Amino acid sequence: MQTSHLSLGGFFIFKKMNKRQNSYQLTGVIFALGGAVFFSAKAVMVKLAYQYDIDPVSLLLLRMGFALPIYLFIGFRPQKTKRNLVISSKDYLWVIAAGFVGYYLASYFDFFGLQYISASYERLILFIYPTLVVILSRIVFRKPITKIQLLAIVLTYIGIYVAFMENLNIEDNKNFLLGGFFIFLSALTYASYLMGSGWLIPKFGTQKFTSYAMIVSCVCVIIHFAFQNTTNLFGYSWEVYALGLAMALISTVIPSFMISEAIKRLEASNVSIIASVGPISTIILAAIFLNEQITSFQVLGTIIVILGVILVGKAKK
Repeated sequence: MQTSHLSLGGFFIFKKMNKRQNSYQLTGVIFALGGAVFFSAKAVMVKLAYQYDIDPVSLLLLRMGFALPIYLFIGFRPQKTKRNLVISSKDYLWVIAAGFVGYYLASYFDFFGLQYISASYERLILFIYPTLVVILSRIVFRKPITKIQLLAIVLTYIGIYVAFMENLNIEDNKNFLLGGFFIFLSALTYASYLMGSGWLIPKFGTQKFTSYAMIVSCVCVIIHFAFQNTTNLFGYSWEVYALGLAMALISTVIPSFMISEAIKRLEASNVSIIASVGPISTIILAAIFLNEQITSFQVLGTIIVILGVILVGKAKK
């Protein structure tokens, strides 16, 4: 009888632990989905802001300026660190490089490209960054590309071509191709950031590393604005500042920490697969707020690209 009571107790303990684990993972899925949707809204808000004749650097400065106080608070608040953790001055230099490439350059190329390309296409091109990580890892670190990864890369770029098929036949497509090129540069610089920052995040911690990199990015944007722009940053209508604040909170600060928490609960490969909802979310939001037309080629290309990214995620896992 005593043994049966112990067995019954063990069953209920196991069931309770299993429920906790499922709840923990479910919360991670919710964070991943929410983060992907919030990130995808950025392109729509940028396109809305461009209706008020603001340039990319000024808009980027508003976004980063509103987000800066939050990242300063998180980045420099006291936090317990592991005693055996040694952070050198060279590590801080790498953080500066990561912030410059991964947040300043990637964001600038993205905002610049959005002047010439729709929000839906922007998210579709940006979403190829996992395949670029694989390619860059092969070039820089000589990591072999598996057959599944190669298939995923080919599939992804076929999807891009299918989605762009209609626009490539337009005679006046120079601006479209220019915008696509800059969005590709954004994806490339962001992929470089992801590839190079993997060994820095465990040293600093996800929140502090993200905060430091964003602070560096903001400083770079301020310097860029000071040297290039002659416009009055305080001369725009209130809608521009409202969109800048919304971009800072809804599409920068909140999703950055949601994705970090999701990675903690689910691992990066699983989060990248869940984030496949990003391009679909952008297409829907762009259709609602920007009246962008959803074409069959665009939908088909998006599905193919998402399948390619999912294959990359599975291959990494």
